[in-house]
Amino acid sequence: MNTISQNNRVLSGMRPTGLLHLGHYHGVLKNWIELQHSYECFYFVADWHALTTHYEDPSIIGESTRDMVIDWLAVGVNPGNSTLFVQSRIPEHAELHTLLSMITPLGWLERVPSFKDQQEKIKDRDLATYGFLGYPLLQAADILMYKAGHVPVGEDQVAHVELTREVARRFNHFYGREADFEKKVEAAKKKMGKKNARLYQDARKRYQEQGDSEALSIGQALLESQQNISLSDRERLLGFLDGEGRIILPEPQSLLTVSSKMPGTDGQKMSKSYNNTIALRESVDSVTKKIRTMPTDPARVRRTDPGDPDKCPVWDFHRVYTDEPTKIMLAEGCRTASIGCIDCKQYIVDSILDELKPIQQRVKEYLNDLSGVDSIINEGCEHARDVAQDTIEEVRKVMGLTGRR
Repeated sequence: MNTISQNNRVLSGMRPTGLLHLGHYHGVLKNWIELQHSYECFYFVADWHALTTHYEDPSIIGESTRDMVIDWLAVGVNPGNSTLFVQSRIPEHAELHTLLSMITPLGWLERVPSFKDQQEKIKDRDLATYGFLGYPLLQAADILMYKAGHVPVGEDQVAHVELTREVARRFNHFYGREADFEKKVEAAKKKMGKKNARLYQDARKRYQEQGDSEALSIGQALLESQQNISLSDRERLLGFLDGEGRIILPEPQSLLTVSSKMPGTDGQKMSKSYNNTIALRESVDSVTKKIRTMPTDPARVRRTDPGDPDKCPVWDFHRVYTDEPTKIMLAEGCRTASIGCIDCKQYIVDSILDELKPIQQRVKEYLNDLSGVDSIINEGCEHARDVAQDTIEEVRKVMGLTGRR
């Protein structure tokens, strides 16, 4: 369960392993842009995560870090609405990862689905390392560091968020019980007033004795409306509501995103590993060449042969870019051979170039003001570290370590 004060916070990151492409834009960045208008967003360059697969030759990581942020800015991620930072510049991430590793059962990491899946898919790299095994726990540290209420993920990443929830729950179980917890809870209830305290107690009883989830929501909403209690008291009351102690690390929720439908130039999902991408900074000539040389319906050997759009990889691009009336016209033209593949492909070329033109113009502007980009990153890192230091100080304290150094 999340503390109310953090429910509006979102955290997400991307690994800097090369130039961003249209798959990133349609699958992740457009969602980030929408989220920043409704949530307090923390977006970070996950350079430590990149080392889990690129530890032998990390040169691309350094080269890609600033370029990645520039691409974020160019597509519309607003540093005025979002905190943009670099993971490795917040050393508290490593410390929290270490501390969480002390309580995380090894079996929890070994059962994460992506652990074996990635080892099977990425055959050209040795992934038999602790870093690769432990990267889901580093992800958990990334999320819990900022007490994020929501983590935007696709279905294949839900297991990582669930691991984070389990780690947070285990941590709170071990360290959330203060010696005088119930005494402090009673004092906090008195600050709510008799009527609200009675409503709170009734909701707690219904939830704990009857499993009434609606009562839990009522109790949470009641606490959200209270103006006379501190954040610490609210966290204690939230923990007491569901039978736990004080919530130190809130459990995040998965914010499911629609999976990207962006195809690659070979008909598979667009991915650097398939070498089928169109980069956000791709030149006009390169975009044109990549689309024009795409395979089409094998049945269309000659210009006069009719084709089937559903058997043509190019048609997947039309599903992304082309309006319905034009798609109807092109589908008919394909089936009757009244339009050739080159003419059909030109619609996609024009659509992609129209999409990339303003992005690339903004990229040029940021490249001409690298000091401004660095200032955005520096300010984001400073803000992120302020939040991280507050969290790690609290974690170290409840674990019996000294406070902030």
